[in-house]
Amino acid sequence: MKVKTILVSQPEPKMENSPYQTLVDRTKVKIDFRSFIHVEGVPSKEVREQKIDISKFTAIVLTSRNSVDHFFRVAEEMRYKIPDSLKYFCQSEAVAYYLQKYVVYRKRKIYVGKRTFKELVPLIKKHKNEKFLIPSSDKLQDEVPEQMDALGVVWTSGTFFRTVISDLSDLADVKYDILVFFSPSGIESLFKNFPDFTQDKTRIAVFGNTTMKAAEDMGLRIDIQAPTPESPSMTMAIENYIKEDK
Repeated sequence: MKVKTILVSQPEPKMENSPYQTLVDRTKVKIDFRSFIHVEGVPSKEVREQKIDISKFTAIVLTSRNSVDHFFRVAEEMRYKIPDSLKYFCQSEAVAYYLQKYVVYRKRKIYVGKRTFKELVPLIKKHKNEKFLIPSSDKLQDEVPEQMDALGVVWTSGTFFRTVISDLSDLADVKYDILVFFSPSGIESLFKNFPDFTQDKTRIAVFGNTTMKAAEDMGLRIDIQAPTPESPSMTMAIENYIKEDK
């Protein structure tokens, strides 16, 4: 069955000339975007109840733009003036760049990883005497505490925001040829919203091994997977699938 419609379970990219627009131009498919999950901030009162005192930490580990937003939000709610001496360890260049929304980059001590948390670890290791805070969601990746414990550093993680399932009831009667997922939470949202979902001829595209496992655990057939050596991005994987499916 020829692919005509695609639903991506994320917000629509804000940048011009996004890879998805390129995909539309090349394949003439219709792509819709819809967040299957969304983030809600945890009130500073609840952060305090986790026995977290921001002033006790000398370094912050930021793994996503959400962690940046909600760290500074909580600090503001607590009326805590963040000292210039605070060190920032950013998992990727994208996170470090986003940090500029809150701090004057050249006046801060900022250490940047390449892409994954594992790649950030050597930088943390060089500053073992710091006291690290990891502001995170309620679903901290297992590798983070494992890596931090292995380093033997003083660290604490706190829930500063939560991942919440979005209401998708308006999509009940809408059918797409491909559904695209980027996290296990997206798969969870699909079945929370539509408990009786049956795949039939719908193709499922997943990004990452954890998303693939979540989909398979729910009995879904994986038709498109990224990243792979042939398809390092999701848009490339979809385009390759469409070409082969003709």
